[in-house]
Amino acid sequence: MSFIEVSPDSDFPLQNLPYGVFSTADNPRHRIGVAIGNQVLDVSVVRHLFTGPVLQGNQDVFEETTLNSFMGLGREAWKEARSTLQQLLSSQEPLLSNNKELRSRAFVPQSEAIMHLPAKIGDYTDFYSSKNHAFNVGCMFRGPDNALMPNWTHLPVGYHGRASSVVVSGTPLRRPNGQTRPDESQPPVFGPCKLFDFELEMAFFVGPGNKMGEPISIDKAEEHIFGMVLMNDWSARDIQKWEYVPLGPFLAKNMGTSISPWVVTMDALKPFLVPNVSQDPKPLPYLYHEDPFTFDINLEVAIKGEGMPKPSTVCRSNFKYMYWTMKQQLTHHTVTGCNVNPGDLLASGTISGETEDSYGSMLELCWKGTKTVDLGNGESRKFLKDGDDVIFTGLTVLFNYCNILYQKEVPDSGRLYWNQTIS
Repeated sequence: MSFIEVSPDSDFPLQNLPYGVFSTADNPRHRIGVAIGNQVLDVSVVRHLFTGPVLQGNQDVFEETTLNSFMGLGREAWKEARSTLQQLLSSQEPLLSNNKELRSRAFVPQSEAIMHLPAKIGDYTDFYSSKNHAFNVGCMFRGPDNALMPNWTHLPVGYHGRASSVVVSGTPLRRPNGQTRPDESQPPVFGPCKLFDFELEMAFFVGPGNKMGEPISIDKAEEHIFGMVLMNDWSARDIQKWEYVPLGPFLAKNMGTSISPWVVTMDALKPFLVPNVSQDPKPLPYLYHEDPFTFDINLEVAIKGEGMPKPSTVCRSNFKYMYWTMKQQLTHHTVTGCNVNPGDLLASGTISGETEDSYGSMLELCWKGTKTVDLGNGESRKFLKDGDDVIFTGLTVLFNYCNILYQKEVPDSGRLYWNQTIS
């Protein structure tokens, strides 16, 4: 229990403690914060209380305006910081709870916090690691016999995305313009995207990283994975269809990629580890690991159009469906000697399940425009309309633990949130 009041339905109990970067109207400086109850702990104010063997000489990382330097300290520092935070916020610890003056400076109501990108993202990579999603898309364009490309079950397929347009919840996002070819017998035309889509994804931030020329081995990969966010890699499907051959997505993806402001650490998610998906054929030795590194996170997507009384659920999926693990993604990314740095972002790709109601994009749900998705009350969709709210919700349950991850996105404003509860 924390001395900070945490309601039973709060997304931020003592077991969570996600990191973010915030400011306030009266103090525009970006600061590192930790969510607890309906409050944000300004870690810069209490940095002097991190007196463990790793952090005592590195307290200055909590004065910075992003999490990059803290991410770069590595796993021992992350574990020590989490332990210190749980002790400081505990109902049994008087060091902070009994210091009225320090408490008044250290806590900010979440309602007053303006959230920012948690890290300076130098590079962003998007993978294509859901076998169900890859098979579905392959079926649409190549048929079931050739749905998966020959390399897909041998390596984590991915591409380098545009880091400059990764944005935090609340950043305005507009429907893009571009070239499309709606009539394949005619030349392309220029105009606004007509097939705008969401992609249900999760992503992780890189920790210390590696030097150029020194790959991260599979047995060391976990030491470089700091924590996870929810992600929507917004997609202009009609632009993508015309441009992607032969090099893949370009303008169809670079108009904006939204991530949640709170980063949930891997230590907070550890209670929800589940066995990895069986991989056939067995990966090459540099990619093979037996220890579980997949997480049971039930994901839902709902759409609330303008004038609709409530959201309508269109998708129920789960992160555990991912074929390639985060360890394998990071190891493959660096096997050439490619260097990754603190704050780099690696995304899962669209997360789809096996049933039609578990598909993680409108492209799949409407099956390339051949079906409509019923939202109730006379509302239906094939792709997103301006003003639609797209709500991502995740729930993981293990014994008496319950995580809730919540993400809300709006195509014309780009709103996106992530909360989590363990109770």
